Amino acid sequence: MPRPLNERQSLEHELREELPAQLAAYQQELAAGLADKTRREFLTWHVGRVEKRSVDLRAWLAAMTER
Repeated sequence: MPRPLNERQSLEHELREELPAQLAAYQQELAAGLADKTRREFLTWHVGRVEKRSVDLRAWLAAMTER
């Protein structure tokens, strides 16, 4: 896939494509129930990190629109 042309396109791509894929993978692994306690904690932390990144990206994109 070609690289996005500017920062906004890059952020939109991350929000639309990359983060949902990461979130789905982490949640699927958690739902499978095969992970030990340490792995579950790691996955739970990553789910929170991805959710926070999504919120941050939406705020940045909204701020870019206001300019």
